[in-house]
Amino acid sequence: MAGGVQPTAGSVQPTAGGVRLGTGIGWRPEIADAIERMPGIDWVEAVAENVCPGHLPDSLLRLRERGVTVVPHGVALGLGGADRPDPARLSALAERAEALDSPLVTEHIAFVRAGGALTASRTLEAGHLLPVPRTKDALAVLCENVRIAQDTLPVPLAVENIAALISWPGEELTEGQFLYELVERTGVQLLIDVANLHTNHVNRGEDPSRALSELPVEAIAYVHVAGGFERDGVWHDSHAHPVPQPVLDILADLATRTRPPGVLLERDENFPEEGELERELDAIRDTVAGSARRAPASAPKTPARTTPPPSAAGAPTTRVPAATRQRVALSQAALLSALVAGTPAPEGFDGTRLRVQSRALSDKRADVVAKVAPELPRIVGPTYRADFVAYARSRPMTGGYRADALDFAVHLLLAGHPDSSGELRTWWLERSGPKPLGSGPLTRWLRARTGRLALRRAGREAEARLGG
Repeated sequence: MAGGVQPTAGSVQPTAGGVRLGTGIGWRPEIADAIERMPGIDWVEAVAENVCPGHLPDSLLRLRERGVTVVPHGVALGLGGADRPDPARLSALAERAEALDSPLVTEHIAFVRAGGALTASRTLEAGHLLPVPRTKDALAVLCENVRIAQDTLPVPLAVENIAALISWPGEELTEGQFLYELVERTGVQLLIDVANLHTNHVNRGEDPSRALSELPVEAIAYVHVAGGFERDGVWHDSHAHPVPQPVLDILADLATRTRPPGVLLERDENFPEEGELERELDAIRDTVAGSARRAPASAPKTPARTTPPPSAAGAPTTRVPAATRQRVALSQAALLSALVAGTPAPEGFDGTRLRVQSRALSDKRADVVAKVAPELPRIVGPTYRADFVAYARSRPMTGGYRADALDFAVHLLLAGHPDSSGELRTWWLERSGPKPLGSGPLTRWLRARTGRLALRRAGREAEARLGG
């Protein structure tokens, strides 16, 4: 047991909305050892797609043995997308909840891909959480998708509000109203990210206090707290910077309305020293405790619901008309295509904000590809980022990030990237496997060409050695 630190809450305590979690932190491999040493960690959250049920990280296993709760947090399901949830992705999320003995699982109110059969176009991947329009159509689709997920998952589901740089034109509901209706219709729990409320305040002019006043606070499963930064009037929810005071202020406002069952610090990059993380956790604890003490005398209370939320089993099961899904699909595909494929901006969107979002998506793609294929930046050299952004500008992602890394390597080779040592060709050949990801003539030609070049190079090297 690293550090010999015991959790402050040895077991999960039930509450009206689900479970009492306490204070937690996002588990990441880079800070796994530090988390095990930290005092007062009641629970952790792990990105579901980064955890393999059959090969759980030793750190998570040790935490589980100590009674620390682990919650899988999904990022790729796309519950806000126009299509029904992918059964394979739902099954994978369920497997992780069972492997981790989790009391609940969480996902996002977002779409992450668009296109496909509903639009008769290719499916595009955003590689990012994008906002759904707060319209009656989008709400109907989201509610049905949530109910499908609830029917599949072995534990309760909580869904998270997301941060956004852009706003949809013609929205019919505020964020608080949208979430209230979602809970009313499905009984789903909420994961409220107060950092995302701050982001939407800066970027979209939305009042966090109003959003909190409209929420069904009794449905909150837990709360996220994270940092970011502002550049050129836009707030970027980076999860790589300290938690700013405005985010803590929103947490304080929430804590005067209800006692959050759990609060979690998120940090995904640019990890600070262990002591700094502990100080941020202390600030979060102090904020919640201080607000709770002030609540009876001064807090604005969120009105209670007149009717209890329906259970998943008792929720309406009316199927969303195909025409409704198609309308949502067409609007989401048009937006995503403008962001990642350079097509014209859909009517009503802020073109400047779309360009900012588009650049952010390209930068994120470059960063994630560098993580899943760390050899590429070294092989390509100092021009890696510029080369990748130029590649991404006209080549939207249609698969995962690992496929994107292979496609980028193919692009560089076909474009005549200087590869005098053959390292890039060798890297691509080794990772594309005996059956390339693509079956088209371009991929077959490249494999044949790179294979011949490798043989010729080997022959020249052999002749040089003999001649020497």
